[in-house]
Amino acid sequence: MIGVVLQARLSSSRLPNKALLPLAGRPVIEHAMSALRDLAADRYVLATDHESAAQLEPVAAACGFEVFAGDPEDVLARFAGAVRRYRLSTVVRATGDNPAVSTELAAISLRAHLNRGAEYTGLLGPPLGTCVEVLDAEALLRADREAVERYDREHVAPFIYHRPEQFRVFRPELGRRYRMPEARVTLDTYQDYERLVELYRRLYRGRPIEVTTLLAELLDHTSGSAAGCRKA
Repeated sequence: MIGVVLQARLSSSRLPNKALLPLAGRPVIEHAMSALRDLAADRYVLATDHESAAQLEPVAAACGFEVFAGDPEDVLARFAGAVRRYRLSTVVRATGDNPAVSTELAAISLRAHLNRGAEYTGLLGPPLGTCVEVLDAEALLRADREAVERYDREHVAPFIYHRPEQFRVFRPELGRRYRMPEARVTLDTYQDYERLVELYRRLYRGRPIEVTTLLAELLDHTSGSAAGCRKA
């Protein structure tokens, strides 16, 4: 059972309610959900906390996502709860502050993960904010049982990919077509939001922006200081 699990909550200290900020006429998180719904999976889940669930649920439902509410700070426990609830075998992990997440790169990641028999797959090279992570559910549940450091519990996957001697970790470098590791299109601050608003004004046409279109635009309009795979 393959599940897309998108994490989001509304109590960000740097930019509160960022998942619901308007971007090209839609909430930020709706852009991420739209792109991820184009990925072939069995379940689509928004993993949030109880406080945020009520506000996020209408957006999630409109995009075909179920809502799972869990711990606000222990994101690893939240993911483990979603794995158990939906009986997932493979998790495509994404974050709600990445409206430009790429369906194409997610499909590449998932295919590589399954073909490789990996327990963790994360692509290296594309802009920060365009990628997902793919995790074996049993490996994720093991991480939930064993991880004690706060960082590992807040970010889900580091406990796994920092232990290649214990887990089958696959982190391929992508070729030139997708490479721009110095760029970022994630949403952490209000300055990030202003850049995304301008980027979407130029590129958005009612459908998720293709990653190659995004890369071409970033190459044309940045010199390394403007708009970048997420938390890997």
